[in-house]
Amino acid sequence: MNFKTLPATSIRSNVILQPKEVLTEQEVKNGLNTVLKEGMTTEAMVTLAGGTFMVAFAILLGASNFQIGLLASLPTFTNIFQLLSVFLIRRYNNRRAVSVICCILARIPMVLLGAMPFFFRDQAPVGLLLFFLFFYYFFGSVAGPSWNAWMKDLVPGDMLGAFFSKRSRNSQILNVVLSIILAFAIDYMRRHAPQYELYVYAIMFMMAGVAGLAAVTLLARVPEPRSYLPNENILKMFVKPLRDTNFQKLLVFNSFWLFAVNLATPFFTVFMLKTLGLTMTYIIPLTILSQLSSIFTIGFWGKFADRYSNKTIISITAPLYLACVIAWCFVGIYTNLVSNLALLAAIHMVSGSANAGTNLALTNIGLKLAPSREAIVYLSVKNIITSVFSSLAPLVGGYLADYYTLRQLRVIAEWSGPNLQKSFRLLLLHEWNFLFLIAAVLAVVALQFLPRVREAGEVHKSVVKRIMRTSLRSNLRDYFVIDVLINWHSTLNKMLKSSRVN
Repeated sequence: MNFKTLPATSIRSNVILQPKEVLTEQEVKNGLNTVLKEGMTTEAMVTLAGGTFMVAFAILLGASNFQIGLLASLPTFTNIFQLLSVFLIRRYNNRRAVSVICCILARIPMVLLGAMPFFFRDQAPVGLLLFFLFFYYFFGSVAGPSWNAWMKDLVPGDMLGAFFSKRSRNSQILNVVLSIILAFAIDYMRRHAPQYELYVYAIMFMMAGVAGLAAVTLLARVPEPRSYLPNENILKMFVKPLRDTNFQKLLVFNSFWLFAVNLATPFFTVFMLKTLGLTMTYIIPLTILSQLSSIFTIGFWGKFADRYSNKTIISITAPLYLACVIAWCFVGIYTNLVSNLALLAAIHMVSGSANAGTNLALTNIGLKLAPSREAIVYLSVKNIITSVFSSLAPLVGGYLADYYTLRQLRVIAEWSGPNLQKSFRLLLLHEWNFLFLIAAVLAVVALQFLPRVREAGEVHKSVVKRIMRTSLRSNLRDYFVIDVLINWHSTLNKMLKSSRVN
């Protein structure tokens, strides 16, 4: 189906993808159940072609730090093209058709990407990998705004947080199970038939494309309530969200935060693979630990976001993630594997929970601040502007990593005595650690913009934290992980006071 050759009424007359003026309660219920199934199938695609596996594949192809940064920037850089999604919605007024057709066009390049190693006698070029990934993310980005606006009208407003937290939790459970299987398969091939390791990744990516196409068939069955965009000049429509003072403040915080986070996050896997020398046997379980932490806590964050405010959740979870970025600077100070793994496990557990809350709240607050009739315009502007900062960050990160490759900063404490001389490494900064520290400083700057955002129903974070503690104490078996996260600073203060007294 080609958008250019279809008349304006063609998509509207399509029986399968035609929007309805009013959806019944049963249609909404069935649609939400199908969205949950579609989320599972899409997650299978995302896991098979996941960031960790894609980075390992790129390293096998000989990618440089800058190329890895470029690979990490593609998902956000292509969000700039979401303007095309608004144009298509304006012309055809059918968000489901735009989402379904663009998703089909996005998943085909993934199948072709997986087939690459089978058509090259020598090593497949990294440039071709980036070429296919560009179109994979490009069409996915065009489909994104129409899907978001479609879901905003389909999911009842009072259950946005609960529904999407359930969808994320189900998807992450699948991600955990599938990641374990893939990690064992890759390590088995590396030990017993290393010459075929590249082909294992290739088969995974082809399977990812097939799973993605299967998800499209489910997506096409979800009903769409009809909506109408204002008949305005498209440029004027995009200027309107920028004149909304409160939405503008959200854009500033979101952009700065994503720049700081994406400066370092794409290189965590590279750091573990290249600097620490860890294999997938270690990296995938750490990733799964992060996902499990997210699974156990995302429902909790969603419930409190609905009850109080998304901004309050961000004010709690964002500093937790910042602490994790700082902690990465201390990974690798000692050569002891157990010490490094213990620190990495703690980082992944806390960052998984913090990321779950922050990402859920950022998504929901964008939906909440966007007027219903202009949701697709507001969300597209948000995604386009934040994508500029998100895509620049990995490129800058790759450059900084190369710059600091030959530079080091060591902070050592030495003890000298008659019977004992001992030195302790307190801090060791080199290519990646420098990058993580810079990202942490920028994240601190970003957090200064959060208090300026206003959200309806906002409750001060101190009140919410007190309520969370009460809830956690009565539900300790379900939420023991969150209790640790909420009370970590209080526990530390008590320990410090106790040590002073003694």
